[in-house]
Amino acid sequence: MTQQRDHGGGLDAAISRFGGQRHEWIDLSTGINPVPYSISELDHECWTALPDKKAFEDLIEAACAFWDVPEQAALLPAPGASALIAQIPALASPGTVHIPAPTYNEHAAAFEAYGWRQSQDEKNACVLVNPNNPTGHWYSDQDVTASFCIIDESFADIAPEHSLISHAAKPGVIVLKSFGKFWGLAGLRLGFGIGDPNMIARLNTKLGPWAVSGPALALGARALRDTNWAQKTRKRLSQDAERLDKMMIKSGANITGGTTLFRLYEVGDASAWHERLARSHILSRIFPYSNTWLRLGLPGPDQWSRLEQAL
Repeated sequence: MTQQRDHGGGLDAAISRFGGQRHEWIDLSTGINPVPYSISELDHECWTALPDKKAFEDLIEAACAFWDVPEQAALLPAPGASALIAQIPALASPGTVHIPAPTYNEHAAAFEAYGWRQSQDEKNACVLVNPNNPTGHWYSDQDVTASFCIIDESFADIAPEHSLISHAAKPGVIVLKSFGKFWGLAGLRLGFGIGDPNMIARLNTKLGPWAVSGPALALGARALRDTNWAQKTRKRLSQDAERLDKMMIKSGANITGGTTLFRLYEVGDASAWHERLARSHILSRIFPYSNTWLRLGLPGPDQWSRLEQAL
């Protein structure tokens, strides 16, 4: 079995250590929107038939409009952005890749698996997580300099004005989008690769037919066209992030980064904070490379008082 790398989530392990039932826990270890897009009724055929060409075309059309994808770029729906991350390093001959750290660790693991070596040289191959996880740093147009550049925008839908999607029309560039974070439906497993048509075509071959489920195609297209929901959600996330910051500052933490989907705090002893919250059945995120960083996602509407009491 492949060893699980350090990620958010892992509620089963927390329950094993600290007790309780799943419904008793508040999982703040991820950056998933706690108020997800509504899962309304889908056509019965979404569940019973193999996804047809029209379903893929409908989703691609909605996605291209939502993200303002350049006409010269291609777009590929996939069963989660992570499925694409695992395959992307195979699109070029192994060499050196620059992955500014700390960041989402699946990129480094994928490149290492295909024989790449990490380097500080930003011209050959580069991975930019925009905004970065966990620091929340946004990159700019001037940072897109590598001949093979992966731009992971899994959290970028909170602030589309900072997206680097315009670079998707350039040769050697792939922009990744995740449906699970902003829309709060991580279990649907839907992601997108956008960019160099040649590379996107090769990724499509690697994924094989029917890589995305019928329900994911239908719900994804519906959500991407619901721009009113997206606008309201961005406003609510901003308000909730500010509310969480005030609560944490009052408890003795300092803000050190993050986005409106997750906040990064500097605390005296991150492990002690993590365990104190876990004893109240609240799961937070700490990092193996920092003794003082604590990351929290946003509580759901009915979870704020429990977090305040635990703090």
